[in-house]
Amino acid sequence: MRYVSTRGNAPILDFEQVTLAGLASDGGLYLPERWPTLSHDEIAGLAGLSYVDTAVAVMTPFVGEVLTADGLRDLCARAYGRFAHAAVTPLVQLDHDQWLLELFHGPTLAFKDVALQLVGLLFERFLAKRTHHLTVIGATSGDTGSAAIDALAGREGVDVFMLHPAARVSEVQRRQMTTVLAPNIHNIAIEGDFDDAQALVKAMFNDPGFAGRFTLSAVNSINWARLMAQVVYYFYAAVRLGAPDRPVAFSVPTGNFGNVFAGWVAARMGLPTPRLIVATNVNDILHRALATGDYSRGIVTRTHTPSMDIQVSSNFERLLFELGGADGAASAEQMRGFEASHALRLTERQHRGAAALFASDRVDQNDMASAMRWANERGGEVIDPHTGVALAAARRAGLDMPVVTLATAHPAKFRDAVERATGVRPSLPGRLGDLFQREERYATLPATFGAVSAYIAERATARS
Repeated sequence: MRYVSTRGNAPILDFEQVTLAGLASDGGLYLPERWPTLSHDEIAGLAGLSYVDTAVAVMTPFVGEVLTADGLRDLCARAYGRFAHAAVTPLVQLDHDQWLLELFHGPTLAFKDVALQLVGLLFERFLAKRTHHLTVIGATSGDTGSAAIDALAGREGVDVFMLHPAARVSEVQRRQMTTVLAPNIHNIAIEGDFDDAQALVKAMFNDPGFAGRFTLSAVNSINWARLMAQVVYYFYAAVRLGAPDRPVAFSVPTGNFGNVFAGWVAARMGLPTPRLIVATNVNDILHRALATGDYSRGIVTRTHTPSMDIQVSSNFERLLFELGGADGAASAEQMRGFEASHALRLTERQHRGAAALFASDRVDQNDMASAMRWANERGGEVIDPHTGVALAAARRAGLDMPVVTLATAHPAKFRDAVERATGVRPSLPGRLGDLFQREERYATLPATFGAVSAYIAERATARS
């Protein structure tokens, strides 16, 4: 399997190279050169498999010759052996048609663990064959940072620099990052929002003077390996609800578009999911784009769902590329226009193609809270605010089929918001131990390229 950039002017890479690279050198995002498909019988055959064996079946076409099936199975067994539930991503029924897919049973209580526990092991495997040191730079709206840090803390040959928006993540999210004191972990609180942090990461990758000094990689969902791992749970859930002989829809709380794009990949591979619901909070750039074709950046509004407080969704570029005919030159021109003006109109072809699979909904905090109360009072489940956004959208969609809402975080990560909405204050699982008593360590910097790049340059290991 070979991987190409959405902007058409970066080297074509294999799976190992694309995992370590993260962002393409032309500023684009990597995607497979061709899409593998699973037949009806192959999808039906997943129904009796464990999560690990499902992961191997779904991901093997993407790794090519880089890993054997047994090698991939070993990595998956190690990654998912750390999860607190034997099913890894269990399904919970709320009523006749509404289901939750619990993605928060990993070590940091968020869906990012499903991918990043595996990505950390992939980094370790691939770096063992190389002599250079890897510098991982990431931006997080809350959960990616803690999941990446947990996966990479203490690993040889890699340093992690994680940017988060100061005072714009929950206390649990912040402490899960800043209390990890491993010498290869560096947390940076920037005086801005997530979009600022994400822009800084991209700027460092695209600056020859900076990027040329280090071997850079990314753990955000711009890294293809992370998206690949997220495709698995769409298949795992759907076959347990009757796929491929029964259609299953999904509702996904969406900020950076990575999680729901993994659903698009599953559909592209043959999973019969007739509808993917893109659920946004009031930072609704994706809802506007899908509903009207207007992908225009607005001002970020702070909400009780901080992981969705985003107005530039990086992974949307992947969808635009695919729906635009996989034309790298046209995609590069479209994205250059967006980066210059912060506004983009979907072409008719892109808008029509998106409408064939995606629906979208904008959910305010009142409707989010109402969905959280309904889940607790009628379904017996306490859910976090991000899941509440997606559940509200799922219930409003009116689909005559099972609808699986992706439960992306443990409710205890957002205890205050959950208590405000439901009157229930969820407790942290025992495996988080004394999180609130641990020492924190992080730097606070202005959201400028000069300040952040200088801080990292002083601490990162340069190319030899």
